[in-house]
Amino acid sequence: MGQQLTMTPQLQQAIRLLQLSTLDLQQEIQEALESNPMLERQEDGDDFDNSDPMADNAESKPAAETQDNSFQEPTTSAETLEDGEWAERIPNELPVDTAWEDIYQTSASSLPSNDDDEWDFTTRTSVGESLQSHLLWQLNLAPMSDTDRLIAVTLIDSINEQGYLEDSLEEICAGFDPELDIELDEVEAVLHRIQQFEPAGIGARSLGECLLLQLRQLPASTPWMSEAQRLVSDFIDLLGSRDYSQLMRRMKLKEDELRQVIELVQTLNPRPGSQIESSEPEYVVPDVIVRKDSERWLVELNQEAVPRLRVNPQYAGFVRRADTSADNTFMRNQLQEARWFIKSLQSRNETLMKVATQIVEHQRGFLDHGDEAMKPLVLHDIAEAVGMHESTISRVTTQKYMHTPRGIYELKYFFSSHVSTAEGGECSSTAIRAIIKKLVAAENQKKPLSDSKIAGLLEAQGIQVARRTVAKYRESLGIAPSSERKRLM
Repeated sequence: MGQQLTMTPQLQQAIRLLQLSTLDLQQEIQEALESNPMLERQEDGDDFDNSDPMADNAESKPAAETQDNSFQEPTTSAETLEDGEWAERIPNELPVDTAWEDIYQTSASSLPSNDDDEWDFTTRTSVGESLQSHLLWQLNLAPMSDTDRLIAVTLIDSINEQGYLEDSLEEICAGFDPELDIELDEVEAVLHRIQQFEPAGIGARSLGECLLLQLRQLPASTPWMSEAQRLVSDFIDLLGSRDYSQLMRRMKLKEDELRQVIELVQTLNPRPGSQIESSEPEYVVPDVIVRKDSERWLVELNQEAVPRLRVNPQYAGFVRRADTSADNTFMRNQLQEARWFIKSLQSRNETLMKVATQIVEHQRGFLDHGDEAMKPLVLHDIAEAVGMHESTISRVTTQKYMHTPRGIYELKYFFSSHVSTAEGGECSSTAIRAIIKKLVAAENQKKPLSDSKIAGLLEAQGIQVARRTVAKYRESLGIAPSSERKRLM
């Protein structure tokens, strides 16, 4: 005698559906609809008894009686009509009551109406374009010899996603067939033509050259143009290290003049290739919607994200309990799988609703006041509240999103570790990050706050955080060190 835990197929399916994101779940539902004839979408307005078709009284009723009246066949059918009546009712040539445009409206439906002022053609029809294809399109418009065009195509292939030339001109020149007799000067001349393409600064070999190319395309009357060109050509390293005193001495500029020159340089794009977006946009579909009604936070599932399913009553009525034929066995198995699938979806929705409700109940301060009011929360807290295992909570909160008045957040965003306070309480790491971000935003840019200074300011608020912890939180926020945040006022 012994005991062991067995994962039934139903349990395995429920766990698998639980950890799927909304988009993956929609694909899973579509595959189930295509493979199982017993499943169908439940449209709005459908009203019928979706009781178990495998009940004992199901086999004693004919198929037509197990269905709702809306699914009954019309009383007049081909079997009840005589041959003459059939010929009279259905003529040889049926009248055409539709036009070609009524059926094939794929292109016409996407065109704007006369009064549609907000219609954007590029938003609805454009697709992602790579940087290479964008440059090749401009190359096809430029008059050029066959040899120069070959060199240009090779150079474009060597430009990375940021817009910089990865290979040196010597390496590119050495890669051509010796019979073509291509010299280094020819390659450099073609490169200069490519550097005139859009976006400005493309094909540069260094950051200084990239900025210089962009400056040359600005109007000649731009203030501080010559000083900015000299800055990016000769003193780009000093600018990167923010050694402003050395820059003022070498360029013989006053502080206010140097500030205006740097402001002109900061309008340039150090990564021009990033302007050409080649990837398709990714959309986030929220699973849960949170809204405030009469000082109460309400949690509800996004019904539009996941379609509602039901068992097709017409097909389910064909199943007979005592029949052991191959067709009946197939329909019985399909019916059972459809019931399991629907129950797994219901279980997923119930679990997601329980977890989301507990998260909202715990993080009311965040919903009312923002990140600084976020409370510390771990999976164990929610698991105890809903009576489930932590692994189940982890599956529910992965790739699931909540729509709140403050934005769309992944459920895992509401979980954070805690730091002790001077009063003996706890403060979440998310709240500390928000405070650090607020302190940095309000700092004096001439004398930015160091990590030690930020730790001291947090300690003054009763939050005990070590300097290295502040540095870790600062890096997670994408905030540069104090030496790199220094600015000229």
